[in-house]
Amino acid sequence: MQTIKDTYQRITDAIIEQLEAGTKPWIRPWRGNSRGSLVPRRATGEAYRGINVLMLWLASELAGYEENTWMTYRQAQDLGGQVRKGEKGSLVVKYSTFNPKEPEDDDERAIPYLKGYTVFNIEQIENLPNRFYRPAADLPATPVLHLETVETFVRNTGAAITYGGTTACYRPAPDDILMPDRARFVDEVHLYSTLLHEMSHWSGAKHRLDRDLSGRFGSESYAIEELVAELSASFLCADLGVAHDPRDNTATYLESWLKALKNDKRAIITAAAKAQAAAEYLHGLQALKEDSRAA
Repeated sequence: MQTIKDTYQRITDAIIEQLEAGTKPWIRPWRGNSRGSLVPRRATGEAYRGINVLMLWLASELAGYEENTWMTYRQAQDLGGQVRKGEKGSLVVKYSTFNPKEPEDDDERAIPYLKGYTVFNIEQIENLPNRFYRPAADLPATPVLHLETVETFVRNTGAAITYGGTTACYRPAPDDILMPDRARFVDEVHLYSTLLHEMSHWSGAKHRLDRDLSGRFGSESYAIEELVAELSASFLCADLGVAHDPRDNTATYLESWLKALKNDKRAIITAAAKAQAAAEYLHGLQALKEDSRAA
């Protein structure tokens, strides 16, 4: 079993390496994936969550994989496949706990840890059943300027959103979101990446997920909340099948994120977990909206 330090540090070091190279590994440079969901999935079809999404996106970006299904060496063999000789696997983690209780110890505290294991993209595996390989569909001939799927998703949350001016922000006091005029955005990717980023901040209000939104610009708490919002936006964009490219002040944010990650090797794992919770909270509002309509 890998130690807590080894697993946390390996993940953090991988993210830091990309940030120092000027790359944000959660940016997905495409509108949709005709081969399936943008979210990485296990051989069973179950979606990965949290930090594993970022790690597998990063692995795909570096290796150029188009497929989003991953499995262990043993799973590939059980399906009749074989990992090609020389292929290098990618790290994913599983949260677990162990009980260090001694026979004479009455304390039954369960201690959490991360267990790392290796998976392979199906593009690294031969002879899998045909259902794992799907032909790519043609890309749309013209860009989509209005994505009703995203518009409906945002509308169902009930968030108060006003378009106008030049600023994009969530305002805690009036509990609303300000967005620039639509015409100011470069394209729909920039618009929806920005909107879902602000929606993620909105989810952190005290009467919702109660995250710390009080940090001032330049503080570590501010940097972490911005990281949570950006990761959540990337998860939401993937879920909704659109590209994620916020075009923010990259140099400033990269510097603040690097500082936070270097100060705390758990920061990226914690941020990814909070981002996943934000995305799931916003998805949960969709079900509430549907229930109210049915009633």
